[in-house]
Amino acid sequence: MSDPEIKSSKQKAKADAPKNEVWETIVVLVQALIIALVIRSFLWQPFSIPTASLQSNLLIGDYILASKYTYGYSSYSFPFKAVPINGRIFGRTPERGEIAVFEPVPQKDAYIKRVIGLPGDEIQMKNGVLHINGEPVQKERTGTAIDTDSNGISVEVITYKETLPNGVSYTVQEISDTGAFDNTAVYKVPADHYFMMGDNRDRSLDSRSLSAVGYVPFANFIGKADVRYFSIKDNLNPWAVWNWPGNVRWDRMFESIYQ
Repeated sequence: MSDPEIKSSKQKAKADAPKNEVWETIVVLVQALIIALVIRSFLWQPFSIPTASLQSNLLIGDYILASKYTYGYSSYSFPFKAVPINGRIFGRTPERGEIAVFEPVPQKDAYIKRVIGLPGDEIQMKNGVLHINGEPVQKERTGTAIDTDSNGISVEVITYKETLPNGVSYTVQEISDTGAFDNTAVYKVPADHYFMMGDNRDRSLDSRSLSAVGYVPFANFIGKADVRYFSIKDNLNPWAVWNWPGNVRWDRMFESIYQ
């Protein structure tokens, strides 16, 4: 005959097994959440590109990682601005030509644009040509292309190779040289602020609109855009794997956005 006390212990162990498994699952999920939160806050944060403002360098449907440590940390580095930091700590200042994620003062959404003006710079557009501190930026026509925005509206654009004073080159697109922001007054960038512009010049809402974006305080930078890790046409949901065949841009995955 079996010992009733041993039998009772076995029955209790069987009853407790599901509870232990549930608790272990909760612990694993909490640990994973903490790790993800640490990575997002201190290392890299993922973002998707929903608009045409940086085409053809960043396409609608590109997914990128922005490094947090490059520019250091501010309250904008953390979810819900949970850590009250005055200004920024650690890191370095943005360099002209880098692409950065930030939150404009008048807005509550993250924007992604290229750093064009540094603190103290004077920025102006004249007939579609960017001027920095009174000097025109080198701009060489390279051809034409068809540009499609997030509403599916396609237009022909002229493409140029633009080279900043520090030697950074990239492609810009223009519908014409007579758009709303192709001829502007002089913008004087305040101390500790930056002037941000999209490469798709006639389809970008950026620092040229002082009421919508304006000069961006360094504290409002979230991170430096570094790597494109996924890309899908038509801004389709990436989790819908049945849409991948014929829509995923395999050639744009896992590469620097500065190539």
